[in-house]
Amino acid sequence: MTDVAPVAEEDKVLPAVVYGLYLLGFTNGLTFVVGLIVAYVGRDAAGPINRSHFEFNIRSFWLAIAGFLIGGALLLLGIPLSLLLIGIPMMIAGGLILTAISVWFVARCVMGIYYLVRGEAYPRPLTWLI
Repeated sequence: MTDVAPVAEEDKVLPAVVYGLYLLGFTNGLTFVVGLIVAYVGRDAAGPINRSHFEFNIRSFWLAIAGFLIGGALLLLGIPLSLLLIGIPMMIAGGLILTAISVWFVARCVMGIYYLVRGEAYPRPLTWLI
């Protein structure tokens, strides 16, 4: 018989709450910010598994904000310029960027939940991809 210490399992509730708040944010917008605050607060006291999820959550938020700002700026700039017909491609590009960022953000949340349910740290929390 070997003396192997049991691995202490981390509580998965707080990272799951952040993922849920992020997904709920598509209905009201406010819970994106609440999820970010929870991730920042929980990051310092978290174990290695939860810390990777919190880092992933924080990075996902800021990358999504950057994408939404770019897409939103193109869309809003394209609206008045569409009167001259040169804004139509800008509006299309802005809409496509907003859609792509939304799909990307949801996919990141789903993958994070997948690894969280399995009890694993997120393997690449600092990646731009999924």
